[in-house]
Amino acid sequence: MIKIVIAEDQGLLRGALGSLLDFEDDLEVIAQVRNGQEALDSILALKPDICLMDIEMPIKSGLDVAEELRELGSDCKIIILTTFARPGYFERAVKAEVHGYMLKDGSSDELAEAIRNVMKGKREFASELIFGSIKEENPLTEREREVLRMVAEGKTAKEISTSLFLSTGTVRNYMSEIISKLNVKNRIEAISIAEEKGWL
Repeated sequence: MIKIVIAEDQGLLRGALGSLLDFEDDLEVIAQVRNGQEALDSILALKPDICLMDIEMPIKSGLDVAEELRELGSDCKIIILTTFARPGYFERAVKAEVHGYMLKDGSSDELAEAIRNVMKGKREFASELIFGSIKEENPLTEREREVLRMVAEGKTAKEISTSLFLSTGTVRNYMSEIISKLNVKNRIEAISIAEEKGWL
Protein backbone atom coordinates (compact mmCIF):
# COMPACT_ATOMS: atom_id res chain seq x y z
CA MET A 1 0.00 0.00 0.00
CA ILE A 2 1.40 3.41 -1.02
CA LYS A 3 0.87 5.94 1.79
CA ILE A 4 0.16 9.52 0.68
CA VAL A 5 -0.03 12.95 2.31
CA ILE A 6 -1.87 15.68 0.35
CA ALA A 7 -0.74 19.27 0.97
CA GLU A 8 -3.11 21.75 -0.72
CA ASP A 9 -4.56 24.99 0.66
CA GLN A 10 -7.81 24.81 -1.36
CA GLY A 11 -10.20 22.67 0.68
CA LEU A 12 -12.39 21.49 -2.21
CA LEU A 13 -9.47 20.36 -4.34
CA ARG A 14 -7.76 18.73 -1.35
CA GLY A 15 -10.90 16.75 -0.49
CA ALA A 16 -11.57 15.75 -4.12
CA LEU A 17 -7.99 14.55 -4.60
CA GLY A 18 -8.16 12.54 -1.38
CA SER A 19 -11.44 10.85 -2.36
CA LEU A 20 -10.29 10.01 -5.89
CA LEU A 21 -6.97 8.52 -4.79
CA ASP A 22 -8.60 6.52 -1.99
CA PHE A 23 -10.64 4.67 -4.67
CA GLU A 24 -7.40 3.08 -5.91
CA ASP A 25 -6.73 -0.31 -4.29
CA ASP A 26 -3.00 0.28 -3.78
CA LEU A 27 -3.13 3.94 -2.59
CA GLU A 28 -4.02 5.23 0.86
CA VAL A 29 -4.29 8.93 1.80
CA ILE A 30 -3.09 9.10 5.41
CA ALA A 31 -3.27 12.89 5.91
CA GLN A 32 -4.60 16.03 4.22
CA VAL A 33 -3.03 19.36 5.21
CA ARG A 34 -3.55 22.97 4.15
CA ASN A 35 -0.17 24.69 4.50
CA GLY A 36 3.53 24.06 4.14
CA GLN A 37 4.29 23.85 7.86
CA GLU A 38 1.58 21.21 8.39
CA ALA A 39 2.96 19.33 5.38
CA LEU A 40 6.47 19.29 6.85
CA ASP A 41 5.21 18.22 10.29
CA SER A 42 3.01 15.45 8.82
CA ILE A 43 5.78 14.06 6.61
CA LEU A 44 8.25 13.94 9.51
CA ALA A 45 5.68 12.38 11.90
CA LEU A 46 3.84 9.96 9.58
CA LYS A 47 6.67 9.05 7.17
CA PRO A 48 4.47 8.68 4.04
CA ASP A 49 5.85 7.24 0.79
CA ILE A 50 4.62 10.21 -1.26
CA CYS A 51 3.54 13.78 -0.62
CA LEU A 52 1.44 15.54 -3.25
CA MET A 53 2.38 19.16 -2.71
CA ASP A 54 0.90 22.40 -4.01
CA ILE A 55 3.47 25.15 -4.65
CA GLU A 56 1.63 28.23 -3.39
CA MET A 57 0.56 27.56 0.19
CA PRO A 58 0.50 29.67 3.36
CA ILE A 59 3.44 29.72 5.86
CA LYS A 60 5.81 27.70 3.65
CA SER A 61 5.53 27.06 -0.09
CA GLY A 62 5.68 23.53 -1.47
CA LEU A 63 9.17 24.28 -2.81
CA ASP A 64 10.33 25.49 0.64
CA VAL A 65 9.15 22.19 2.12
CA ALA A 66 10.78 20.13 -0.66
CA GLU A 67 14.09 21.95 -0.08
CA GLU A 68 13.91 21.39 3.69
CA LEU A 69 13.10 17.69 3.28
CA ARG A 70 16.06 17.24 0.93
CA GLU A 71 18.37 18.83 3.53
CA LEU A 72 16.91 16.56 6.24
CA GLY A 73 17.48 13.48 4.05
CA SER A 74 13.79 12.47 4.12
CA ASP A 75 12.77 9.35 2.16
CA CYS A 76 9.37 10.84 1.29
CA LYS A 77 9.05 11.35 -2.46
CA ILE A 78 7.60 14.73 -3.44
CA ILE A 79 5.26 15.26 -6.38
CA ILE A 80 4.56 18.94 -6.95
CA LEU A 81 1.08 19.72 -8.29
CA THR A 82 0.76 23.17 -9.80
CA THR A 83 -1.31 25.41 -12.04
CA PHE A 84 1.77 27.55 -12.72
CA ALA A 85 4.13 26.83 -15.61
CA ARG A 86 6.70 29.29 -14.25
CA PRO A 87 10.30 28.60 -15.26
CA GLY A 88 11.78 29.64 -11.90
CA TYR A 89 9.52 27.22 -10.03
CA PHE A 90 10.57 24.31 -12.23
CA GLU A 91 14.24 25.24 -11.78
CA ARG A 92 13.85 25.22 -7.98
CA ALA A 93 11.88 21.95 -8.04
CA VAL A 94 14.64 20.21 -10.01
CA LYS A 95 17.30 21.53 -7.59
CA ALA A 96 15.20 20.29 -4.65
CA GLU A 97 15.22 16.85 -6.34
CA VAL A 98 11.44 16.44 -6.42
CA HIS A 99 10.26 13.20 -8.04
CA GLY A 100 7.34 14.65 -9.96
CA TYR A 101 6.10 17.99 -11.26
CA MET A 102 2.57 17.78 -12.64
CA LEU A 103 -0.20 20.13 -13.68
CA LYS A 104 -3.37 20.14 -11.56
CA ASP A 105 -5.62 19.87 -14.60
CA GLY A 106 -4.53 16.29 -15.39
CA SER A 107 -6.85 13.32 -14.73
CA SER A 108 -6.86 11.36 -11.47
CA ASP A 109 -5.90 8.22 -13.45
CA GLU A 110 -2.77 9.98 -14.76
CA LEU A 111 -1.93 11.12 -11.23
CA ALA A 112 -2.39 7.62 -9.78
CA GLU A 113 -0.15 6.21 -12.54
CA ALA A 114 2.46 8.94 -11.88
CA ILE A 115 2.46 8.00 -8.15
CA ARG A 116 3.07 4.33 -9.03
CA ASN A 117 5.86 5.26 -11.46
CA VAL A 118 7.57 7.45 -8.87
CA MET A 119 7.43 4.55 -6.39
CA LYS A 120 9.21 2.42 -9.03
CA GLY A 121 12.03 4.98 -9.11
CA LYS A 122 10.95 7.00 -12.15
CA ARG A 123 10.53 10.76 -12.29
CA GLU A 124 7.31 12.26 -13.64
CA PHE A 125 7.42 15.72 -15.22
CA ALA A 126 4.59 17.25 -17.28
CA SER A 127 6.02 18.10 -20.71
CA GLU A 128 4.30 21.54 -20.72
CA LEU A 129 6.23 22.48 -17.58
CA ILE A 130 9.57 21.30 -18.97
CA PHE A 131 9.13 23.23 -22.22
CA GLY A 132 7.96 26.29 -20.29
CA SER A 133 11.15 26.18 -18.24
CA ILE A 134 13.43 26.08 -21.26
CA LYS A 135 12.18 29.43 -22.56
CA GLU A 136 13.79 31.63 -19.94
CA GLU A 137 16.62 31.12 -17.52
CA ASN A 138 16.85 33.10 -14.31
CA PRO A 139 19.49 35.81 -14.90
CA LEU A 140 19.90 36.62 -11.19
CA THR A 141 22.63 35.16 -9.00
CA GLU A 142 21.76 33.52 -5.68
CA ARG A 143 22.93 36.65 -3.78
CA GLU A 144 20.90 38.98 -6.05
CA ARG A 145 17.81 36.84 -5.42
CA GLU A 146 18.48 37.02 -1.69
CA VAL A 147 18.72 40.83 -1.80
CA LEU A 148 15.57 41.13 -3.93
CA ARG A 149 13.64 38.78 -1.62
CA MET A 150 14.54 40.99 1.34
CA VAL A 151 13.54 44.14 -0.57
CA ALA A 152 10.21 42.41 -1.36
CA GLU A 153 9.77 41.80 2.38
CA GLY A 154 10.05 45.58 2.90
CA LYS A 155 13.56 45.66 4.41
CA THR A 156 15.67 48.78 3.99
CA ALA A 157 19.18 48.83 2.45
CA LYS A 158 20.59 49.27 5.99
CA GLU A 159 18.66 46.24 7.34
CA ILE A 160 19.73 44.14 4.35
CA SER A 161 23.38 45.18 4.73
CA THR A 162 23.33 44.24 8.44
CA SER A 163 21.63 40.91 7.77
CA LEU A 164 23.95 39.91 4.89
CA PHE A 165 27.13 41.49 6.31
CA LEU A 166 27.49 43.84 3.35
CA SER A 167 27.98 47.59 3.11
CA THR A 168 24.88 49.63 2.15
CA GLY A 169 26.75 50.68 -1.01
CA THR A 170 27.15 47.03 -2.02
CA VAL A 171 23.43 46.40 -1.42
CA ARG A 172 22.62 49.39 -3.68
CA ASN A 173 25.00 48.01 -6.32
CA TYR A 174 23.19 44.67 -6.19
CA MET A 175 19.86 46.44 -6.63
CA SER A 176 21.03 48.45 -9.65
CA GLU A 177 22.48 45.23 -11.16
CA ILE A 178 19.12 43.46 -10.61
CA ILE A 179 17.19 46.36 -12.20
CA SER A 180 19.58 46.33 -15.16
CA LYS A 181 19.42 42.52 -15.65
CA LEU A 182 15.62 42.45 -15.50
CA ASN A 183 15.42 45.49 -17.79
CA VAL A 184 13.01 47.37 -15.50
CA LYS A 185 12.77 50.94 -14.20
CA ASN A 186 12.65 50.38 -10.45
CA ARG A 187 12.64 47.86 -7.59
CA ILE A 188 8.83 47.50 -7.61
CA GLU A 189 8.90 46.33 -11.25
CA ALA A 190 11.89 44.08 -10.46
CA ILE A 191 9.98 42.36 -7.62
CA SER A 192 6.87 42.02 -9.78
CA ILE A 193 8.73 40.40 -12.72
CA ALA A 194 10.83 38.10 -10.51
CA GLU A 195 7.72 36.92 -8.64
CA GLU A 196 5.73 36.41 -11.84
CA LYS A 197 8.49 34.22 -13.30
CA GLY A 198 9.03 32.34 -10.03
CA TRP A 199 12.61 33.59 -9.69
CA LEU A 200 12.33 34.72 -6.06
